[in-house]
Amino acid sequence: MDIRPIRTEKDYRWALAEVEPYFDHVPDEGTPEADRFDVLTELISAYEAKNHPIEPLSPVEFIATYMEEAGLRQADFAAILGSESRASEFLNLKRPLTLSAIQRIHREWQLPASVLIQPYHLEDHVALDQTVADQSAPT
Repeated sequence: MDIRPIRTEKDYRWALAEVEPYFDHVPDEGTPEADRFDVLTELISAYEAKNHPIEPLSPVEFIATYMEEAGLRQADFAAILGSESRASEFLNLKRPLTLSAIQRIHREWQLPASVLIQPYHLEDHVALDQTVADQSAPT
């Protein structure tokens, strides 16, 4: 089996070129080709995790990606939240997701709450404006 460690970008490109044909012609399970494919993809995955990590999506990016892949529109999101303007504020990072919004999104779209509750940044000037408004609101 012609397999070697992936230590450099050159090794990485070699490994990618080696596995590419397997995507067009999937090897039969239990064959030496299938074993080679499995080993190479594990090596590639390990190299990518170390050298090309992918940052997790923010809750808003996750929702937007889900909507795009599911063919949903902002109006569909607004139906869950009960307000078109609220949906727009969330998607444009002008307002943070609230606990009740997270619960509704989780319930209606079955998106993992563990992703939806992750912290994320709002637009800086909006977050500052909201903090000032919250501090000056009567109690």
